[in-house]
Amino acid sequence: MLFTHLFFWAFFFLVLGGYSLVYKTSKKRTIYLLLVSLFFYYKTSGVFVLLLLFTIVSDFYWGRRIVESKNPKQRKLFLTMSVLLNLVLLCYFKYSYFFAQSYSQISREPLNYFNHFAQFSNTFFSTHFSVDKLLVPVGVSFFTFQSLSYTIDLYRGRIEPVKTITDYGFFVCFFPHLVAGPIVKAHDFIQQIYQPYKLSRIEFGMALFWILNGFCKKIVADYVAVNYVDRIFDNPNFYSGLEVIIGIFAYSLQIYMDFSGYTDMAIGLALVLGFRLKPNFNSPYKATSTSEFWKRWHISLSSWFQEYLYFPLGGNRQGPVGSYAALSVIVLFLVLLSGKLWLLFAFLGLALGTLLLALAFKKLQQAIHTNINLMVTMLLGGLWHGSSWLFIIWGGLNGLGLVVHKFWVKISPFKGGEKWYVKFLLMLFTLSFISFTRIFFRSSNLQTVENLLERMNLHMGLNLFWNVMMGYNKVFLLIVVGYLFHWIPENIKEKYRQWFASRSFAAMGFIAVLIIFVIYQLMSGEMQPFIYFQF
Repeated sequence: MLFTHLFFWAFFFLVLGGYSLVYKTSKKRTIYLLLVSLFFYYKTSGVFVLLLLFTIVSDFYWGRRIVESKNPKQRKLFLTMSVLLNLVLLCYFKYSYFFAQSYSQISREPLNYFNHFAQFSNTFFSTHFSVDKLLVPVGVSFFTFQSLSYTIDLYRGRIEPVKTITDYGFFVCFFPHLVAGPIVKAHDFIQQIYQPYKLSRIEFGMALFWILNGFCKKIVADYVAVNYVDRIFDNPNFYSGLEVIIGIFAYSLQIYMDFSGYTDMAIGLALVLGFRLKPNFNSPYKATSTSEFWKRWHISLSSWFQEYLYFPLGGNRQGPVGSYAALSVIVLFLVLLSGKLWLLFAFLGLALGTLLLALAFKKLQQAIHTNINLMVTMLLGGLWHGSSWLFIIWGGLNGLGLVVHKFWVKISPFKGGEKWYVKFLLMLFTLSFISFTRIFFRSSNLQTVENLLERMNLHMGLNLFWNVMMGYNKVFLLIVVGYLFHWIPENIKEKYRQWFASRSFAAMGFIAVLIIFVIYQLMSGEMQPFIYFQF
């Protein structure tokens, strides 16, 4: 059920009709939206709605046990049970096929993968899933992380427990952000459940603006993908190095407009229903460093990792046992990915050598401890996207970028420099680095990566510049316009948002119809699923 499909908007207007009867009473409103959200997820993921229901019931129960217990050890045990159950389910649905393949590769014994959930669904719900393939529920990482934030926040004493399981179920599966974020943390949302419905005229205008903004982004992202980016990454050997480089920057624009388009629409839809979600993007390609980029990109995930992983691991201060335990998990994944058991002993030797150097040189020890958590967090971020060398490399490169930036800040000749051209050059450098790491993120395999790099190194084809520009003139115009809009100063963006939100309903309606009519001219074929549905 895509936000860009007519079926969804028919569904949403029916939802609004029913909502108009219950929105004044928080209990009725919550139950109604819970049922709507479960139906939405059922239409999106079918039988996987059972997994969502299990997550809701499980973490509501463990949350209650955490609150009711006065024994610190018991509270920690209940939290551990919640975390383990969530992570086991997440790992099963995202990584079980990977583990089965890796076992076969290392042991050299064939292990036929069998999907028990698919068999259960086929038996009791007459579905026809293949039992030898992995089925990944849409948005499983998003609602798992969201549910985890509740039990962790309860344990830390940051929130009061919800009153009923329906309240908790609504928090976990509120449909605007359920399948692709933003990830909503418990302490940012739960109090809104009990507040009366409130929506000013300006807020309604702003909600409509965000919906239209996200819709436009998604349509443009699909046009750029179908007419250029997908062709480059599917068959890189058919294109010159110049076309490949443009394709890499085009993909950066595509994934931003696709993902931020979804969250813009989610924020707008939630606001119409009276709930405020935090922004998930803050013009990330304006960043002048990798550190700043990750504060602007997918803010809900970055802040989740920071709050529930990076700081508990020690942040910048130290590298405690948790850091090395997390690093051990990453090493295990690397060994399984390679299928080479000897790699485990190689990593152990490297770890032992690093430890001896750290013990001998205190400054080196401090440097290791202050940077290890950055690398661990980014590598786990790569694994969050999938069990692949490509995601590991992508996460590792971004972690390396963050570590290098920390050292660069100490020696940078641009400290305190406010000159526009310095900022512009740093912004372009950051965009280039982030874009080229995405070669690993977007490519289907390492061979594709090699082909892309080879085209850039040996077959630039600069003499074809004019032919390339003319051949893809519409796509390149959209790419240029997309980046220029992105780089508009925030104060100007805020002015035209407020201008739109303050128009009369008739004027807003006319503008909305005009925008939809114009943007639909870019549609070509079937709408593409949002990229982050797969995560």
